[in-house]
Amino acid sequence: MKEIINIGVNDYDIDLFEGQYVVPDGMAYNSYVVKGEKVAVTDSVDGRFVSVWLDNMEKAGVKPDYLVIHHMEPDHSAGIKAFAEKYPDAKLVGNSKTFVLLGEFFGTDFSDRQVVVKDGDVLDLGGRTLKFFTAPMVHWPEVMMSFDEESGALFSADAFGRFGALTATDDWACEARRYYFGIVGKFGAQVQAVLKKLSALPIKAICPLHGPVLSENLPYYLGLYNTWSSYAAEAKGVTIAFTSVYGHTADAVRMLEKELTAAGVKVALFDLARCDMAEAMEDAFKYDRLVLATTTYCGNIFPFMQTFINALVEHGYRNRKVGFIENGSWAPVAAKIMRGMLEGCKDLTFVGVATLHSAINDETKAQIKALANEMKE
Repeated sequence: MKEIINIGVNDYDIDLFEGQYVVPDGMAYNSYVVKGEKVAVTDSVDGRFVSVWLDNMEKAGVKPDYLVIHHMEPDHSAGIKAFAEKYPDAKLVGNSKTFVLLGEFFGTDFSDRQVVVKDGDVLDLGGRTLKFFTAPMVHWPEVMMSFDEESGALFSADAFGRFGALTATDDWACEARRYYFGIVGKFGAQVQAVLKKLSALPIKAICPLHGPVLSENLPYYLGLYNTWSSYAAEAKGVTIAFTSVYGHTADAVRMLEKELTAAGVKVALFDLARCDMAEAMEDAFKYDRLVLATTTYCGNIFPFMQTFINALVEHGYRNRKVGFIENGSWAPVAAKIMRGMLEGCKDLTFVGVATLHSAINDETKAQIKALANEMKE
């Protein structure tokens, strides 16, 4: 894309993004220079890299006229004040909610330097025009996107982002899916509204704040976002998420896994006490069926399972078939509790329950086979 330069940074030191998501391949904080007769810089970077970002700006040989603020989350806004001090003639472009948050974070909203835009407004850079589209709750209320009408580049804020530095070579969809459902997933209706706004644009490239620029096979990426944000299953298969104290519940789960795989069903298996729970949630949304297996614990369910179900509910889990395996030595109530936690979710179909009384017996084996038969379709 001629006259668009990424002056962002790669973060290889971070271990947990937003304090909870494991990022073994680091993280990218993208910031783009858009050159017309005037120059706009889009967004800033994380606070630990502000000086590097400003140095990158100098190395790009530009004197910015505008800083366009698509998103005020601190990993994209930490350098705004330093930018304003270094470039006192530059204007700050945002919407009305942007400047409210700017005042909260920095103690000033730079009222004398604001360019306030709303949905459909344009910024003329001279030979280059940015058109703005508000994207509230994707995934903060002030978020907006902009479209460069000359190059066809969409600056998409956090949408279409992924975990990993720009040097990461693993599959885009895997880390983008984990990112989406962990961070944006609750706001599917709002993502759908933005996709509708963008549908008529001749987009040639998507420039997110995290991850690589997407410039080939755009229908694939747009299609995935449509699938994810409509809560449709992306693939057929069964996610099994479990906890086990002494191994008996794990034995039942592996028996179920064996039954399903023998029938040609794709199974994604997660021990919630040991796995990256964000990956378990990713696959719970990816596949069309889910089995939850846990022990009765202090009259409730095991804590890792409780955390997992809470995360599913908080992120709008729906449109799936769900089965249960429970264990209880004297008063098994886990299936009842798990189902109760999920009953507020939309369009879930609940199927059978397999119950262990301490360990597997012939009755349990029959129940697991019956559950497998229900989950095969």
